[in-house]
Amino acid sequence: MPMSISRPVRVALDAMGGDYAPAHEVEGAVLAIRDAGPLLDLTLVGDEPKLRQEMGRVGAPDTLKVVQASQVITMEDPPTAALKLKRDSSLAVGMRYHQEGRVDAFVSAGNTGAVLSASTLILGRVKGVSRPTIGTFIPAERGVCLLVDAGTNVDCRAQQLYEFGVMGSIYFQKVMGTPRPTVALLNVGEERYKGTDVVLEAYKLLESGPVNFIGNVEGRDILKAKADVVVCDGFVGNIVLKFGESVPSFLRSLLRSAADKSTVDKLSLGLARGAMRRALRVLDPNEHGGVPVLGVNGVSIIGHGSSTAVGIKNMILRAMEVANSGLNSHIASALSTPVHVPAS
Repeated sequence: MPMSISRPVRVALDAMGGDYAPAHEVEGAVLAIRDAGPLLDLTLVGDEPKLRQEMGRVGAPDTLKVVQASQVITMEDPPTAALKLKRDSSLAVGMRYHQEGRVDAFVSAGNTGAVLSASTLILGRVKGVSRPTIGTFIPAERGVCLLVDAGTNVDCRAQQLYEFGVMGSIYFQKVMGTPRPTVALLNVGEERYKGTDVVLEAYKLLESGPVNFIGNVEGRDILKAKADVVVCDGFVGNIVLKFGESVPSFLRSLLRSAADKSTVDKLSLGLARGAMRRALRVLDPNEHGGVPVLGVNGVSIIGHGSSTAVGIKNMILRAMEVANSGLNSHIASALSTPVHVPAS
């Protein structure tokens, strides 16, 4: 249970969006209710007969509510499907519930593009934000690093990179509990004169802005936790993310290959399997509770499509933390004053 929750939070869960919906969604909902108790007021959005059947199977408590939605947005649907093609989808209905103030947060493990589009167009943008964004948590030597943008905006202006840094910093401070998080630009070198014209201009903005900016970092510095928040455009960020997601399976493949060559290595690997499983657990996206859409007028949490019940639970708990933090008011305040960059 998140320790920072001080009041009941109303959360709507897209119960039809994930790869294993609605089974994992309903199971995760029950786990979240068990962890959060009366501080969580949870509503499932989706095909009511199917949801009631799953709720009966897992013994869901009577406090778990259901809102009917007749349609489902699939991973193959275009990002604007919730607005144009499937207005009665679990995503669209749940997002409108949030926009109307019936819930404090919305959670989905469905189509990322559709969740982002619906979040932006239905909830609207926080004042001062030109483009909402999503980040991703990357395990590091000390805790996690927030990489932002993770693929939302592949072509960015310097002002947008600046906004990503400000929003990421505030998120790390208000939700993750780091008093003065460090912010860095992802670049091809640490020197301030390196990078594209956009990155050079973003450097000046961040240096003059209300963040603890430490300059440029390189790709190798992400896992070293050289900065709490690492800023880049979505083109670079998504490449970094997808490369990182391939690392656990690659490591397992290397270990299996080594074990196949020697009986002694096979026995050693067997003895160490439990420790390795625990070590690699930090790479599991289910442990991090999804990522928020930063810069929209609400709390919208996006999770991995293959989220387990534990992953769904952690997404719901993360939504409670964000809703309780007053994140958007802090973002609006920080971006309300234009940055003054001293003349070179």
